Amino acid sequence: MSKLTAAITAVGGYVPDFVLSNKVLETMVDTNDEWITTRTGIKERRILKDKDKGTSFLAIKAAEDLIQKSGVNPAEIDMVLLATTTPDMPVAATAVYVATQIGAVNAFAYDLQAACSSFLYGMSTAAAYVQSGRYKKVLLIGADKMSSIIDYTDRATCIIFGDGAGAALFEPNEEGLGLQDEVLRSDGIGREFLKIEAGGSLLPPSHETIDNGQHYVHQDGKTVFKYAVSNMADVSERIMQRNDLGHDDVNWLIAHQANRRIIDATASRMNLDESKVLINIEKYGNTTSATLPLLLNDFEHLFKKGDNLIFASFGGGFTWGSIYLKWAYDKK
Repeated sequence: MSKLTAAITAVGGYVPDFVLSNKVLETMVDTNDEWITTRTGIKERRILKDKDKGTSFLAIKAAEDLIQKSGVNPAEIDMVLLATTTPDMPVAATAVYVATQIGAVNAFAYDLQAACSSFLYGMSTAAAYVQSGRYKKVLLIGADKMSSIIDYTDRATCIIFGDGAGAALFEPNEEGLGLQDEVLRSDGIGREFLKIEAGGSLLPPSHETIDNGQHYVHQDGKTVFKYAVSNMADVSERIMQRNDLGHDDVNWLIAHQANRRIIDATASRMNLDESKVLINIEKYGNTTSATLPLLLNDFEHLFKKGDNLIFASFGGGFTWGSIYLKWAYDKK
């Protein structure tokens, strides 16, 4: 009997309609289109303007897109895993609400938080559940409403982030396709360089924390950039070496869309041709947990059965890693 692997069998995605362009940001903070584009590669990002809608709305939309395109019966989904940094609320897991709303009435669900690496870590988790043999259909969603935690007077962060969601369905495979290998890492040194200070058990919400803007994302951009460039490239190169993959063997790089220069540095270390590096950062900015699945959704039409995909990500904490996956289907 062939070894059981976990393959992606369907994808979906969703971004809000409202476009926040660099030109609009020029009217909000002291910045300009050339500066943003040169340093990040971002031209615009999508924002969920409705204050009555949270991350669950984005996640539901992405899941519904996957369900509609694939024809999967939601009642047959065994598990819903939501990778997110911006859950709807504390305590009540957002994934549980999402599962109920999409009709996954027989699934159990929970949230997974590893900042921008959440979806990558979620891939490992989803694959492990499938490979255990106990679960047949695991729905992994990456979704974030980053606009809810961004200070739009802080030009260091407001130019970077956007809102969006993407989803991938993992199922058993006996053809040797799907997730092949992973290198996942973390280092608590990152706690000081990319964080939201208030709102947790260490510093509960108060009038003072709100007045101080401690519920917004703060980052030391130069330090985060330095760690991201070296670590994302390191793990991507390592997973290629571990699996005897040369640059000609890799069909596509699916890299976290935080900064174009970080993506280029990772591709350079892997010695990949530019045509193999998938980019949509110019349209969406950094959607955190949603960047990897949005790439899958946007470029699904390019993937061929058997293609070698290398995923790479870096996030707050610090968290980072790389996954090697063989694509399992041709889009119909």
